[in-house]
Amino acid sequence: MKTKVIISNSSFLIRVDAEEILYIASDGSYTNMTLTDGRQHVFSFNLSSFEKLLEQQLGPDSAIFVRLGRCLIINVQCIYSIDIIKQELILVGKIASKEYTLNVPKDALKNLKKLLEYNINRKRIEL
Repeated sequence: MKTKVIISNSSFLIRVDAEEILYIASDGSYTNMTLTDGRQHVFSFNLSSFEKLLEQQLGPDSAIFVRLGRCLIINVQCIYSIDIIKQELILVGKIASKEYTLNVPKDALKNLKKLLEYNINRKRIEL
């Protein structure tokens, strides 16, 4: 998938491949987007608006993004590890292999783990 996402506000516009978005974190009424190469961009709208924007522009391809609770959207293609006990999610970008460790509540990590395992098992059955 090489689909571009265009994100803009009153004074800034960015056009980026969806796969380059590592995660999007809420910070009050602002949203911080981190790309796989480490670049970060701040937007003056909330996470729900960002989620809708991804769904509108990507359609079914927006399934690579999963919302974890109130504060975080991640690119599931970049998941390296999930540690429920430590409440850690490690993401690694495909281009730059830098690790990003995010602190995520246990319930959100449990649900994410179940979702990934379900999708893996479903693909095995389809084959």
